[in-house]
Amino acid sequence: MAKKLFIAATGQNIGKTTASLSLVHLAKKKYRRVGFIKPLGPKVTEYKGLTVDKDAAVICQVFNMGRDLPYMSPVIIHPDSTRRILNGELDPEDFEQKVVHACAALEKKCDFIIIEGSGHPGVGSVVNLSNARIAKLLNAKVLMITGGGVGNVIDNVYMNKALFDKEEVEVRAIMPNKLFPEKRESTLNYLEKAFSSESFKVVGGFNYQPVLANPTLNRIAKILDLKISGNKRDVKRIIHHLQIGSPSTQRVTELLRDDTLLIVTSSRDELLVTLSNMYQIPDYRDKIVGLLIPGIHEISDITQQIIDRSNIPYLRTTNHTTGQLYRTINEDVYKLQAEDKEKIDMIKKLSEVRFNFDELDALFSN
Repeated sequence: MAKKLFIAATGQNIGKTTASLSLVHLAKKKYRRVGFIKPLGPKVTEYKGLTVDKDAAVICQVFNMGRDLPYMSPVIIHPDSTRRILNGELDPEDFEQKVVHACAALEKKCDFIIIEGSGHPGVGSVVNLSNARIAKLLNAKVLMITGGGVGNVIDNVYMNKALFDKEEVEVRAIMPNKLFPEKRESTLNYLEKAFSSESFKVVGGFNYQPVLANPTLNRIAKILDLKISGNKRDVKRIIHHLQIGSPSTQRVTELLRDDTLLIVTSSRDELLVTLSNMYQIPDYRDKIVGLLIPGIHEISDITQQIIDRSNIPYLRTTNHTTGQLYRTINEDVYKLQAEDKEKIDMIKKLSEVRFNFDELDALFSN
């Protein structure tokens, strides 16, 4: 019988996929046959001829799990799925059977299986496949990923644990994640005190790492469906700051911080020229990742020549306003992509330092 570990979370964007990738990596160091399944997939992509959840596709690609792909994402939720279910066009029991059969197929060929939930524990309730319900169906114990605070973590753990309690599913451990390094020990100590009467264990996750949390220039281009012009060697550079070039040219340059993507409208010739020239100065190259240039006005010929000569990376759009671009980028949840090799390698190395896999393995052994 394969060991199963269900990764849930108290909310979105807390680090489930990063935890999943880490645990698959660590499990493969100990077990010969490791499986992964994301039973309910709300974010869809096409991979190897199959429609699957994006996270399942990433794990499959990173760990070369192509043979298991048909079982890794058994239920996909499309934008119209909720309406079709409520209208009686789709049967939730069919979804339930797909999940059970896919996991059973993996159990026959695996020693250890990572099961990744979707969003918070209640996601999927409309199809009777909430995280808690799936864990119950698959007879899996839960590792709950939380944020990195104290009070909010306590509140969220108890609120979300209630769903698992209702399904009689055991939460074996909680993992506070994205911890501030200087507060790591005190945060974990306070949480251990707060949960001292509970049966689950508190195990620390990753420290907050901007390099893992922030997008690359290539990711921004994909979000906006725009082409990157200029220096293509920097497409994987991490963007730590997003700055709107609305003040004076002098003020914009004074506000520059390391690894900044600047949004500058096409009519700001002086600013576009200044930033392009600054990009060629080594002392400023670390500050400027590139330019995002919106606006219906064409860039003047001389300004365009200076931009091109500088080789500064830039994205040009006439279909977005500055406000729309800023909002779209800030609202986007950066998801790991299989091509983010530097980030994935870093996650693997950090997991070997931060995660005690033997401890987790023992917690989920019975």
